[in-house]
Amino acid sequence: MKEQNTQGTRKPVSFGEAMLILLAMLVVMGLGVIKFGLSSMTPVLLVIALVILWAKLRGASWDDIHAGITEGVKTGIIPIFIFVLIGALISVWIAAGIIPSMMVFGFHLISAQWFVPSVFLVCAIVGTSIGSAFTIISTIGIALFGMGTTMGFNPALVAGAIISGAIFGDKTSPLSDSTNLAAAIAESELFAHIKNLMWSTIPAFLVSLVLYFLMGTGSSDANAMGKINKTVATLTANFSITWWAVLPIIVMFVCAWRKVPAIATLLLNVGLGIVMLFIEKPATSLSSIATMIESGFVSKTGNASVDALLTRGGISAMMSTVSLIILTLTLGGLLMKFNIIQTAMVPLAQRLKNTGSVVTAAILSGIGVNVFVGEQYLSVILPGKAFKQTFNDRGLDNLALSRVLEDGGTVINYLVPWGVAAVFAANTLGVSTLAYLPFCFFSLLSPLFSILSGFTGVGLKRLPSTDDRSATSATVAAPGREGQGA
Repeated sequence: MKEQNTQGTRKPVSFGEAMLILLAMLVVMGLGVIKFGLSSMTPVLLVIALVILWAKLRGASWDDIHAGITEGVKTGIIPIFIFVLIGALISVWIAAGIIPSMMVFGFHLISAQWFVPSVFLVCAIVGTSIGSAFTIISTIGIALFGMGTTMGFNPALVAGAIISGAIFGDKTSPLSDSTNLAAAIAESELFAHIKNLMWSTIPAFLVSLVLYFLMGTGSSDANAMGKINKTVATLTANFSITWWAVLPIIVMFVCAWRKVPAIATLLLNVGLGIVMLFIEKPATSLSSIATMIESGFVSKTGNASVDALLTRGGISAMMSTVSLIILTLTLGGLLMKFNIIQTAMVPLAQRLKNTGSVVTAAILSGIGVNVFVGEQYLSVILPGKAFKQTFNDRGLDNLALSRVLEDGGTVINYLVPWGVAAVFAANTLGVSTLAYLPFCFFSLLSPLFSILSGFTGVGLKRLPSTDDRSATSATVAAPGREGQGA
């Protein structure tokens, strides 16, 4: 009986049926999050229930359903643990004075007149060195966000600049998981992939920078300077402001340079933060540190704006993001198990003839997976598998595909309200996804420049012509034949 049920789940899913399921999912999640203002988890859970109901009505066994859930969730075990460590890191870095020190130094080093473009540049440079957008957002991002709100800038604009810079760094760093994943899925060489990314990444970066200059400049008026001075005085009076605070950041750079895995890097920085806390405040008890790591740091400076900014972190604060990861990976696992997304994408990929339309469809597929599933890695994996042969058939190199996977997959997850990356960024900075979305220029522009490249052919890497490949094959084959004869 179990075998019959298993075979039942393999009945082909029609293109129309797959599209209807995906459309229903989009309606449920869109209405829930955007129309009714619900948190992302409830609509996603409802969609999972509807997909399971559909699978059961088609004769799927519970073994198949459980297998889909397991296969989906197991890919997120490492990211889930990283989120737990980031929660601990934020609280420890605040308590040890690391993030407050970055804010104080930043007030002295960064001019209010060019603040927002400076934020974008700083996050982009540090992000490229570290290769983790999540780490940038949750460390220097928090410090820069606090500076921006103190100076009176629109919080959504500051958040957009932080996230855009972090995404640029994540996208262009050889240490980035998503960059390595895109190169691996497309079977392209990593550094050639990063070099080829520049055709769409540099234009998006430059236009974003200009927009941040136009929208994010201010002036050092008396009111702003008064707020800055008050904030600096509050931070100095309540936290250990010292140049030693740069030590964990240096350690993070060294770990990135030495290619130390993210888990080891975060554990090392949590431990270093605890040591620094004991040095600055020897009377700190182990129980208070444990409570802070678990529940987050609670700021009690008496300054309402500073307390609101620095009361954050802790493992418990990450649980909503962790829950969403589990739910979205569950949904992705079910959709893959029952071939729903594959059925919707493959026919589309096979029917496209024009190079521009192939590139556009691949980007839209990455965006679609982000919207339907909300999971960044799947937005790279699924379109990569669906479009690889189509790209090659149209004479496009694997590098063309790997760039498209980044431009339509990696950068878009931060714009989807129920996306894992978007929920993390929104929770960490305290700005909703829909609020910062219009200001996340780099994510909005990257796919547009990639599509433009597809239609113009500028920067679009192609396979060698048939004649070139035949000549190359003959040249390579000739010595082999001579060697065999000898």
